[in-house]
Amino acid sequence: MRAKIVSIKDMPADLIVQWNRWAAPEGRLISPYFRFEFAETVSWARDDVRVAILEDGEDVVGFFPHHTPQGGVVRPVGAPMSDYQGVISGDFSKLDPQKIVKATGASAMVYDNWYCPMGGHQSGRRSREGSVIVDLSAGSEAYFEAQKAQFKDHFKKSGRRYRAAERDFGEVRTVLGDASGVCFQTLSDWKQEQYRNSGKLNVFGIDWVQEVLTNLRHREGQEFSGLTSSLWFGDRLAAVEFGLVADDIYHSWFPAYDPELAKYSPGTLLMHGIFEQAHTRGLRRVDIGREDAQYKKYYASYEVPLDQGHILTGGLAAFGIQSWGVAETAARIMPEKLAALPGRVRRRWSQACAFEPRLAPRLVNLATSISL
Repeated sequence: MRAKIVSIKDMPADLIVQWNRWAAPEGRLISPYFRFEFAETVSWARDDVRVAILEDGEDVVGFFPHHTPQGGVVRPVGAPMSDYQGVISGDFSKLDPQKIVKATGASAMVYDNWYCPMGGHQSGRRSREGSVIVDLSAGSEAYFEAQKAQFKDHFKKSGRRYRAAERDFGEVRTVLGDASGVCFQTLSDWKQEQYRNSGKLNVFGIDWVQEVLTNLRHREGQEFSGLTSSLWFGDRLAAVEFGLVADDIYHSWFPAYDPELAKYSPGTLLMHGIFEQAHTRGLRRVDIGREDAQYKKYYASYEVPLDQGHILTGGLAAFGIQSWGVAETAARIMPEKLAALPGRVRRRWSQACAFEPRLAPRLVNLATSISL
């Protein structure tokens, strides 16, 4: 296997067609993040997007979109903001992950949501979680009927909250689309306030992230695009969500709601509204992301396994990553709060590095996003 590194702007049209064909094996798209258009949109906001064109003999066998290595570490395109990461290929058996990492000029790769068509990379895996898929192919009514039969109490509570909101504010409605951008701006404001209150990295305050999301929003209505959905209690905006649409799948990405309306569970009611209206956009699947929230068990039709971990090929970057692992293991004998510190710092540093290639802003992001 050989790899040729090119700017995404230099991708030939026939290879772009092949890329999107492999992203949808047997005509079924794996995820909107695997479409060529996602990597292209990120490249409009960042000048460090590259593609490893993977070759076996005379044949192209795969594509790995990524950011040029920083400090010896390469990351998949859009990471850690991209909820699916990996190689786009028609035959994963011909791929050697370590060779791919070396071909990019890195000695290590860090990934957050690695798609695992052949079981993933066990040696570097830190954890595995399932991205929850809501299957609406039989229609939303059939879907809700099946889920209510399993989780009757949960859906009864949601029904009571819906009726309470209707009683207190008037008509409850979900709107798909946001031509004016007003709902998206409210989402951005809510998310930034949420990040500040939680002490987490303010993703929406990063210029290139805002540019990517804005460009995706302006594509609304195209085959691949962003989609802003909103929930209204009468004339009051209660919740907003921004996600990705491609083919027949919608991927939930950034949800937020008015904290003053929390008792009505507006995020859940918006999600229900999206499920109910999915068919109007030709959507048959909704991906609500990794199962890191208890509520997702009530909605899962099935899950797609995604790994979190790294691939190491030797060198200083690989040594540094291994050292973090040693520190986390050693800290386990300490009191609970201190034991969690190395892992928390590692995650925050990795996130800061991924979002900001320059050292000084990384340190600022790290300092402002760690809450002890």
